[in-house]
Amino acid sequence: MGSRIVGRERRKLRIRHTVSGTPERPRLTVFRSLKHMYAQVVDDVAGATLVHASTLSKDIKPLAEDLDKSKSAEKVGETIAKLLLAKGVKKVVFDRNGYMYHGRVKALAEAARKAGLEF
Repeated sequence: MGSRIVGRERRKLRIRHTVSGTPERPRLTVFRSLKHMYAQVVDDVAGATLVHASTLSKDIKPLAEDLDKSKSAEKVGETIAKLLLAKGVKKVVFDRNGYMYHGRVKALAEAARKAGLEF
């Protein structure tokens, strides 16, 4: 494995020692691949995923094809917020998953905040 991947995994473990999702405040985690953006909301106590969205989701994919990666990450953030608000969850804990908080990760987080999530 490359040193960037190893470094991200170390940061991820360090973050996960302090960030945990509860039923009242689940964990919003992101994954960034070269082409796509994925987000899921996890209740770590129950070990269950509440909602998930990605640029490959059937409602986002047609919109994301014409946009750049940051704009499609914003769509994922908006969608995840709408799905959570429909389930009655307003507060989450943000897990950046070892990625730096800029670019697509920041775009997703700010779009989720703008759509009504609190973190």
